[in-house]
Amino acid sequence: MKQYDYIIIGSGQAGTPMAFSLAKSGRVAIIEKAQLGGTCVNNGCIPTKTYIASARKMWDISHAQDYGVDLPQSGKANMQKIKERKEAIIGEDRNGIEKGFQDDKNITLYRGEAHFVNDYEIAVNGETLTAKNIFINVGSRPRVPEMYQHTPYFTNENILQTTELPEHLIIIGGSFIGVEFAQMFKRFGSKVTIVERGPRLIKVEDEDISQAVADILKSDGIDIILNADDIQTLQNKDSSITVNATKDKSVSVTGSHILLAIGRMPNTDTLQLQNTNIKVNERSFVEVDDYGQTNVAGIFAMGDCNGKGAFTHTSYHDYQVVQSFLSGSKTRKISDRITTYGLFTDPPLGRVGMTKKEALQKGYKILLAHRPMTKINRAKAKGETKGFMQAIIDADTHLFLGACVLGVGGDEIISALTNLMYAKQPYTVLRDAVHIHPTVSELLPTALEDLTPLN
Repeated sequence: MKQYDYIIIGSGQAGTPMAFSLAKSGRVAIIEKAQLGGTCVNNGCIPTKTYIASARKMWDISHAQDYGVDLPQSGKANMQKIKERKEAIIGEDRNGIEKGFQDDKNITLYRGEAHFVNDYEIAVNGETLTAKNIFINVGSRPRVPEMYQHTPYFTNENILQTTELPEHLIIIGGSFIGVEFAQMFKRFGSKVTIVERGPRLIKVEDEDISQAVADILKSDGIDIILNADDIQTLQNKDSSITVNATKDKSVSVTGSHILLAIGRMPNTDTLQLQNTNIKVNERSFVEVDDYGQTNVAGIFAMGDCNGKGAFTHTSYHDYQVVQSFLSGSKTRKISDRITTYGLFTDPPLGRVGMTKKEALQKGYKILLAHRPMTKINRAKAKGETKGFMQAIIDADTHLFLGACVLGVGGDEIISALTNLMYAKQPYTVLRDAVHIHPTVSELLPTALEDLTPLN
């Protein structure tokens, strides 16, 4: 049995920085069964946003004449080159992580699948490792219900490996992943249909956001089928795939490929946690306290597998929380963070804090600031006037409860509101600030000058 001070299972966005941090004070074993870097580097944030950037270039070409630019011919997506560009970018990240591990004498990298022998012993590749501090960072994977496994399918992972452009891509699921891939492949040149079980896209958002996103996708030529119950798939003799569902009446659509975008599940099932006292909930997420620690002292779970967030930034924050706990300062808590995320469609959505629905359900008396992008000169100059910016204000404290910017630059602009929320500053600080003209963000203060009560 090999003794370490620390064992980390998974090299994702919490595990990798944790390894480098802990190596300053002891011997670290980090175990990775797949590619270094976890979901974000390999089949999440970085590769998908690389594809989205290529899709945006296709949009620029197809809309060049709207900007007074004549092109001799239209563009065509070269999926092989798009894939090669993606591989080069993520390869650089992976190689950087591996070199960092190799250069640190206190870090030992194990390539293989790990499982628990007991609370403090880990088996990998026929070896047993032990440590008093173990960190679970195994991430998540696409959920593929058994009912869809009889037909060929893409997930958000393997679709990034294809060099064949689907003629007609049917996407089952209309949340973040489904929506982003729908617009991306439509712009590459595929016909795209979204089939969503619910009454609207992205159900976690307010209805006005869902409708605006649907309008944006429809303007790109994407077909959307909502309220689709009992969704079934069937492969035809010509290899095409038919998706049948029940709406008000039966609906059927046939395409060349399907993409399953119906959620993700934690990769905890291979850890053999039944050999330990570590608790998981009914959805197989590892239960943790406010400092990322499980019910077993010295064992922590970070990232997607603890169910406390499904983003790279929340995973990294988990690392910071656990690091703070280990240092004895305990200055960070999981419960202290404010929900924030982006939907990387074009235009993107930046979201922070509560939705209107959440704020009203919690009994807040709220004021609403709203500004459509059609009223913003910089957006008009850019020819990108879809969407709006919106802020929810506590009428009693004048603090921000939440905000969203669906529009050009929204994924970046939202940070200004995020910072004010962490600083617990009233909306008047932003309202009275002087911003650069002409920009999109300069209209945030203007929007805050005209607040509408919602209660």
